Amino acid sequence: MLELGEKFEELMTVMKRLRGPKGCDWDKAQTHDSLKPYIIEEAYELVDSIDEQDVTKIKEELGDILLQVVFHSNIAEENNEFFTIEVIDELINKLVRRHPHVFGDEKGYSYARWEEIKAKENGEKNFSRIGKLNKALPALSLARRIQENAAAVGFDWVEVKDVLDKVKEEVDELNEAKTQPEIEEEFGDLLFALVNLARFLKIDPEVSLRKASEKFIERFNQMEKAIEKDGKEFEALNLEELDKYWELIKKEEKR
Repeated sequence: MLELGEKFEELMTVMKRLRGPKGCDWDKAQTHDSLKPYIIEEAYELVDSIDEQDVTKIKEELGDILLQVVFHSNIAEENNEFFTIEVIDELINKLVRRHPHVFGDEKGYSYARWEEIKAKENGEKNFSRIGKLNKALPALSLARRIQENAAAVGFDWVEVKDVLDKVKEEVDELNEAKTQPEIEEEFGDLLFALVNLARFLKIDPEVSLRKASEKFIERFNQMEKAIEKDGKEFEALNLEELDKYWELIKKEEKR
C-alpha cells in the first residue's frame, strides 16, 4: 500500500496528465474563474452527505473537494503563480501560528485571541472581536457566522425563550412597516432573528431552508400527479381546489 505522500504524488500526476497535451479538452480549458461554481457545488454536496450520515458519500465528496484544491494548484503552477507545496506549507504554518495554546505556551483556546492573530497576519493594527467576515457567504450563513462570533465573546441571548420573543417583536415591527425601505429593513431583521433562533435550536438555517425547499418541490410534484390521476388540468383549478390537493398530499405523508 502506498504511503500518503506517494498517493498525493499520484493524484498530482493524474491531474497533470488531464491538463497535458494529450489530456481531456474540458480539463485543459478550465481556469480559476471557470471552476468557481464547482467549488461551491462540491461544498454543498459534502454538507448533504454529512446530513445523510452516509460515510461512503462523505468519502467521495471529500475527494471531489480535494480535486478542486489540486485543480487550482495545478493551474497556478502552470501560470507560475505558486506551487502546490506552498499551499500545504502555508496551511501548516497557519495552523501552528493560530494555535499558540497547542504549539506554544499559551493556556486554552480563546476566540478573541484567534481573531487578534488573524488581524496581525493581515497587518491590521485594530481588530473587531466579531471577526473579519467573508461577505461572499450566502446571507443566512453570513448571519449565522456573525451571531456565532458575537456569542463567542459573550454578546448573546441567554435562553431560547428570549430569542422567540425577539422573533415575535420583529414580526410585529414588520406588520407596522409602511414604506418599501422600512419593509425590507424589518424583513431583514426578522430573518436575522430567525437565524439566531436556528442557532439556539442547533439548526443550520441554510440546510434547514434547503430541506424545506426540497420538501415543497416534492409535495408540488406529488400534487401534480394526483391532479393528473384524477383526470383534471392543473391550470383549470382555482387556488381553493389546489389547496385541497396540497392538504391531501400532506396527510398522505403522515401515514
